[in-house]
Amino acid sequence: MAFTLPPLTYGFDALEPHIDSATMKVHHDGHHAAYVNNLNKALESAPGLQNKSVEDLLANNLAAVPDSIKTAVRNNGGGHLNHTMFWAIMGPNGGGEPSGPLGEAIHSTFSTFATLKEKFNAAAMGRFGSGWAWLVKKGSGLEILSTANQDSPILEGHYPIFGLDVWEHAYYLKYQNRRAEYVTAWWNTVNWTEVEKRFLAGR
Repeated sequence: MAFTLPPLTYGFDALEPHIDSATMKVHHDGHHAAYVNNLNKALESAPGLQNKSVEDLLANNLAAVPDSIKTAVRNNGGGHLNHTMFWAIMGPNGGGEPSGPLGEAIHSTFSTFATLKEKFNAAAMGRFGSGWAWLVKKGSGLEILSTANQDSPILEGHYPIFGLDVWEHAYYLKYQNRRAEYVTAWWNTVNWTEVEKRFLAGR
């Protein structure tokens, strides 16, 4: 079964003024759609993998994927998985600070939510070139890490709770080279209800 581009559950302009509608449209309908199309094309040569989930394809560092398509699946499968999560963990009227089990885990790991933001922002700003900053589940706790390009934490056995896309296409139309402004503004879009669902479901 071919992978499909998941529709947004909100309008392209729903994250204004933090993320502009022009960026959302080209990011979702252009970049994410290309990852889906290229992933499906790569899997045409491996029909036995076409019914696997993208998580299964990426698990254990692509152990089941033939070498001939491994790079294509890593890049495009990662791009599809990462962006599917990215749209889900954002939404209108986002921001604030999480409570409940996720809030408790953040305070247990980082002492304060402000410390989490400081360390996460450092990971986002410290990623040279294209990539992502992540909060992942590690045992009963949490860890911040960064990956290059479209690499997913799943490749290394980590379960992502949320992630921030710091590819230039995610912010350049509005923020140009001012990545720090984008990173700061992005926190106002985070849908903590969805993030907590991921935290509770995380392996």
